[in-house]
Amino acid sequence: MSAVADFAGGGALQVDAVVFDVGRVLVQWDMRRLFARVIDDPAHLDWFCSTVITEEWHARHDAGEELADLVAERKALYPGNDLAIDAYATRFLETIPGNVPGSHEIVRELAARGTPLFAITNFATPFWREYRASESLFDLFGDIVVSGDEKLAKPDPAIFDLAARRFGHAPQRMLFIDDNAANITSAAKLGWQVHHFADAQGLRADLTARGLLAVEAPAGNDVS
Repeated sequence: MSAVADFAGGGALQVDAVVFDVGRVLVQWDMRRLFARVIDDPAHLDWFCSTVITEEWHARHDAGEELADLVAERKALYPGNDLAIDAYATRFLETIPGNVPGSHEIVRELAARGTPLFAITNFATPFWREYRASESLFDLFGDIVVSGDEKLAKPDPAIFDLAARRFGHAPQRMLFIDDNAANITSAAKLGWQVHHFADAQGLRADLTARGLLAVEAPAGNDVS
């Protein structure tokens, strides 16, 4: 599904605010990166990432379950893996290798043009607090709905309804950007304008088509 095509063919309303997902839209995220630093054996690493600490299990923490309870559960179920399980709890920032190329520049350009910016992120509260303290980009955002704080997680429609109330704009006048197809589908069913994120280049093209970013001058057209 092309977000640019959706916009161009759908007669979308003007966008009054842009709402970003965080993981894999603004920042890279890879839990295996952390565990590869703790587990030397490749076969055991594969097993651990597919069985013990999976993204599906991690989503329970994003949705508000207590970290201590989740860690204790994993240790009881998978004895002998305490070191790697503890790494999940204490070294989470090592799952974030860097920014998604080009995305932070887009956020800063939107902010410079006066576009209201918000975010809805599936992020566990303690991990979010640690990460947020290290990233000044989010100073540009008017509000951020964090799943761990609300004990609601995308794609639950309730988190989008809560965000719309908090952000103060009608869903039909906000553009929601996310890499997860289920989250995009949920928001679209509630009337949000959406962009299914693949890369910053595609997002920039969509935002430019909507008039939210300036058209870049072709290279070699300097008239000074």
